[in-house]
Amino acid sequence: MNASTEPVILKLGGSAITDKGAYEGIVKEADLLRIAREVSGFRGKMIIVHGAGSFGHTYAKKYGLDRAFDPEGAIVTHESVKKLASKVVDALNSFGVMAIAVHPMGCTVCRNGRIESMYLDSIKLMLEKGFVPVLHGDVAMDLELGTCILSGDQIVPYLAKELGITRLGLGSAEDGVLDRDGKPVPEITPENFEEFRHFIGGSGSTDVTGGMLGKVLELLELSKNSSITSYIFNAGKADNIYRFLNGESIGTRISPDKGYEA
Repeated sequence: MNASTEPVILKLGGSAITDKGAYEGIVKEADLLRIAREVSGFRGKMIIVHGAGSFGHTYAKKYGLDRAFDPEGAIVTHESVKKLASKVVDALNSFGVMAIAVHPMGCTVCRNGRIESMYLDSIKLMLEKGFVPVLHGDVAMDLELGTCILSGDQIVPYLAKELGITRLGLGSAEDGVLDRDGKPVPEITPENFEEFRHFIGGSGSTDVTGGMLGKVLELLELSKNSSITSYIFNAGKADNIYRFLNGESIGTRISPDKGYEA
């Protein structure tokens, strides 16, 4: 596939760009700049989605946003993740990426924690004109709950389905989905998922969105309903993001069942 013709979605895990164990938001500056440099080497159309890391999960947990409506907590959390988005966009643009932050709070409506609708016309235009939209884990308005925590891991498959994007990668803090020996599983499909499920944990830090298991479940659901293959790989290793963006298969593939025909 010619990487320049079809948009790619790159998810940067919160643990890849922030110190996820920190009580307050702390950016891994050197990692963020390295990632921005690797992204700048890609000439195709791209959407970036990043996790909230310590800029979101700490406050979401403090205010119990995963359990109840709290307007003050929603504002504090949203303002915090906006700061991280600004840092990500600044890093990308320092390498000439032409990134623009798109805050899900302002363009998404959820129902019981799942995306009901997202305004995508501006994102389509951005892609058309050569910008790189940058979305992120956020607080979003919810028809049933008032607000909810919207994970970047849910945004990625939603965008892929709605925009017809078939190549997506999640850059995490691990080499992929790890087996009992700590080695990356080459491929997970709906058929073999149960073999690996008990190895796949939640997050090792404060995380209200389900950790690695949450990511795998979102991507498996996507693969069941489409022909889309996703990759989970280590964004902490130099050149992995560049390799993914330029068409290499790295980390763990999350694929449709073998019998799936598009």
